[in-house]
Amino acid sequence: MTYEILTGLATFAFVSSITPGPNNLMLMASGANFGVRRTLPHMAGVVLGFLFMLVLVGIGLSQVFDAWPPAHDVLKAVSVAYLLYLAWKIATAAPPEDRGDAPQGRPFTFLQASAFQWVNPKAWAMALTAVTAYAPGRELQTILLVALVFGLINLPAVSSWTILGQQMRRVLTSGRRLRAFNMVMAALLVASLYPVVFT
Repeated sequence: MTYEILTGLATFAFVSSITPGPNNLMLMASGANFGVRRTLPHMAGVVLGFLFMLVLVGIGLSQVFDAWPPAHDVLKAVSVAYLLYLAWKIATAAPPEDRGDAPQGRPFTFLQASAFQWVNPKAWAMALTAVTAYAPGRELQTILLVALVFGLINLPAVSSWTILGQQMRRVLTSGRRLRAFNMVMAALLVASLYPVVFT
């Protein structure tokens, strides 16, 4: 891989990782509701889950979409339904003083965040574009290099959203403000579905 291609890959990885999307919005909400430490498994699940997905797409999973085009529609329907469910869960999350130790007061686990990548439309778009543009020959070493670059860039990118969420806790000092914040995060999560539904 030439220096120019590697630079292009790094730029694509940074822009696609740092911009708003379901992962980043959910991490910011988790940072605000639970703090960085309790959100660490969620962050790790996003990064490693996406890298695993990227490698599988690179070694041939994307051919499923070529062989069976309706798979796109199935993935879209499942993604929209699950993201709407998550938006509802965020919007209706009780503030800390109301929820105690109830199950709904827990952040995503590592496995939940990893599994979420498979229904995250932005993650699919990132993986398919990365493989198509930067590993067109599907050589394993090139795919692994693409995954490595994404991993090195994705971790600080998602961390910044979690830290931003935690910093917002200084403002979200009442249950009313936290509920309003969660409603806004839920609305933004639904808005992130626009490119999926209308393209």
